[in-house]
This record gives sequence, C-alpha cells and structure tokens, in this order.
Amino acid sequence: MELLYKSTRNSDHKVPSSEAILDGLAPDGGLYVPDHVPKLETSLDSLLSCSYQELAYEIMRLYLTDFTEEELKDCIAKAYDSKFDTPLIAPLKKVGDVHYLELFHGATIAFKDMALSILPHLLTTAAKKNQVKNDIVILTATSGDTGKAALAGFADVPGTKIIVFYPKNGVSQIQELQMVTQKGSNVEVVALHGNFDCAQNGVKAMFEDEKLKEELDQHGYQFSSANSINVGRLVPQVVYYVWAYLQMVNEGEIKNGQEINIVVPTGNFGNILAAYYAKEMGLPVHKLLCASNENKVLFDFFSTGTYDRNREFILTSSPSMDILISSNLERLIYEITGEDSHRTCDFMEQLSKSGTYSIPPAMRKKLTDFVPGYATEEEMRTQIGEVFKATGYCLDTHTAVASRVYYDYRKKSGDTTPSVVASTASPYKFVKSVMSSIDSKYEQEDELTLLREFPKLSGIPMPQAIKDILDAKVLHDLECDPERMEEIVKKILKM
Repeated sequence: MELLYKSTRNSDHKVPSSEAILDGLAPDGGLYVPDHVPKLETSLDSLLSCSYQELAYEIMRLYLTDFTEEELKDCIAKAYDSKFDTPLIAPLKKVGDVHYLELFHGATIAFKDMALSILPHLLTTAAKKNQVKNDIVILTATSGDTGKAALAGFADVPGTKIIVFYPKNGVSQIQELQMVTQKGSNVEVVALHGNFDCAQNGVKAMFEDEKLKEELDQHGYQFSSANSINVGRLVPQVVYYVWAYLQMVNEGEIKNGQEINIVVPTGNFGNILAAYYAKEMGLPVHKLLCASNENKVLFDFFSTGTYDRNREFILTSSPSMDILISSNLERLIYEITGEDSHRTCDFMEQLSKSGTYSIPPAMRKKLTDFVPGYATEEEMRTQIGEVFKATGYCLDTHTAVASRVYYDYRKKSGDTTPSVVASTASPYKFVKSVMSSIDSKYEQEDELTLLREFPKLSGIPMPQAIKDILDAKVLHDLECDPERMEEIVKKILKM
C-alpha cells in the first residue's frame, strides 16, 4: 500500500515520501506526517535473526513506499557501514537492571548519526527521482549534535551545500570543536548570538519565506532540512527501538510479546516520537518516559496540558535538551486532535503569538502512553557519579537525565517493566561534566586535558571522532545575530 505524507497544517496537501524528504518542511509551515502509521508486516519472531541493515529495510520500506527495493537497500548499505565502530550499529548494554541502547557508535559519537548517516543518501536519491536540477541547500539549526552529524553526512556530497547555525556559548567545547573543524568544500558553520530556539525560529522563517524561495530558485538552489522536522530523519529512528526490543528477546531478558518501557532524554521531541511510532506499529511498549532537564517545558506540558515557552532559558550540562520550542510535538498534537489540521494550526499560532497554548481534557486523555519526568543539574550529576561508582559504567549528561528520571519513576510507581534507556551520546562529548560528576577534583581542569585523562578513568578507548579534533584547525569562524541569518545565508550562497 502506498503511504503518503500530509502536512499537520493542511491535511489535503499530500506528497510521496521522496517529496516530503526533499521539502523538509511542508510549504504551509507544517510538518509532514504519514497518512497512516504502518503496522509491522513481518512478525517479531521472524525479525529476530536480522542484522541492523536487514531490519532497517523491513521498517523503512513501510514508510518510504516510493523508493524501490534497490534504492532503499543501497541507501542503507552506504549508511550503516564501517563508519560505525561496531557491526551491531546500536549495541544494548545491561547495567545493573537497566538496558542502555548505545546510539553513539557512529562517526560523530551521538545518536544523530543513526539518522544522519542515511539522510544524505535518501535525499540525493529523492532528488534524482523528482528530476531536481537545483543544488540542495541543507539549512539546519543545532543544539549541539545534529550540526556535526549533518556536516559529516553531507560533506562533499555532490549537488548539496550545508549551512549549520549553532548557539554560541550554548554547546559544549567538544561539540563546538567538532563543528568548526569540519572539512568539506560545501559546508559552512555559523555561531549565532542567541539560543537554540532563536536558531530554529530563524531557519523555519527562511523555509516559509516564499520570496526567498523564488530568489533561491533563480540562483539554482532549494532548501531542505537535516533537522528532525524532516521525515528522512524521523523514519530511520524508528528502526533502533525495534532493534532494542529484538536484542532484549535474543539475550533472554524478555519473552517475545512482553512489554518494555522506553526512556528517552528529550529536547525537540523527535527521538521519543520515533519510539511512539514504533509502539503504534505494534511494538510491545508499556510506557514512554519523556525525560527533561531543567528546561522542563515538556514535563510541564504532559503534567498540565499547557505548553508554555515563556520562561527563563537555562543553559545546562545537557545542551541538546536546552530547548523551549519542541518542534516535533506538533506531530503528536496533530494526531491527538484527531488529525484536525485547523485545530493544530490554531495551537501553533497561539504558540507563535503568545508563547503558550492549552489542550482540552479530551486531548490529554490521549497522552497516557507518555510519562513525564525531569532531573535537575544536581540530580543529573549525582546519577553519573552513583552509576559509575556502582558499576563502572559512564553515562553522558543527557543519558544521565533519562537514567535518573527512570529510577525516580520506578521508585514512585512500582513499575518493574523491563526498560530500555536511549543513550544518546558518548561521555567523551561532555567529558568535563562527566568527570567532575565522578570526582570534583576534575572541575578545575581544561576540557582538552581531560580528554586525554578520560580513557584511564573510564576504560573506554578514545573514539576516532575525538582524536580527529585534538589537533585540528578551526576552519569556520562566522558569527551573526539572529536577525542577520538570512543575510548570512545569501552571502554564503553568493546571491
């Protein structure tokens, strides 16, 4: 059955998957969602022996129905190869009585690699299918990890350019170094004087600007996105939740058909939305734990039914979660309105104008799959220290938030359902926060010095991604204010 994608703000606007991937954002400013969430066509039993690549095909073919078998398998083979430091791609590690799904074994040691390794191949294939003549400009805002993963994925890909905006002083030193040292004739990195929401709003505004779209076309360009607003990012993320479940069965931790909980450190809501889609496809999931840091806009939404971004923006040690506008929540809002694009538009307009909206009780009742939780900076640091002391396992700052939320939930609810925590980044990316959480003596040390000490403390070999930046030259030093984003883009593209 052909699966089409429709806009959350206009249900009548439907396109095939290749066009949705090319667009990134729907023309009306909405996000593309599948016209139905497909059910697993193959039994979980028959998937147990699949490699990651084979499973990726079985899941993604259900969502990307206008890609041929040959095209999709080619994209998958190019994405999930030796760039990953383990043939498992996403290993599951049991630590105590919790399973951590390690999503950081790719080229940039963060979970964004799981989707951004394949997105360039999906996008260039989609461009050929749709006879696109323009160069595709990947315009992306990052809270830390998407930027580097997208830069690495699209570097020197023919027919593409990529421009990444990141919040100056809003990412870790390692994240910044990974971006500003990125090689590639088609890549540009810009530090923004503002937070991630400023960057994200600026990018979305350029996507929605019809006059700018015409100017780009005249110069032989068109925009697309590597952010999680792009369904080409979202669909590959569904795969690893099914993979985690199959590994739990294969390792004898659960019986096939038994439910699990999935715990996700959450900022822009894309990663946990992929887990929700996996559940909707038929994966036996009991609860989805939505873990926030001190910027707990999602915790408050699920707790009260009111989304309110009018609050102090807090810079934390888990910067990929320092977000007050969770773009992908719009996809869930659309679903719980009964796929009412007019109501969804109204909610998003309220958010844009006043910074807040409230959903009625009938819609809140449809959110019972989700359990919100949050951890403070102090609780996150304590979790890193306690887990390391008890087990020798190192959590990064984002995974530690999710881990703390899970243990608090289990203690409060008594729910002992076997649980998988999405481990979204290598501790190397946040080495100073991790090491000082384990022992305060590291607080005065320089981050680059600590990188060299961390292997001795953790027993984890230094990833190639870290070795690459230790002596790398800074290649990108552009900075700008939010109101100059469009001007900078035009300058980069020589328009």
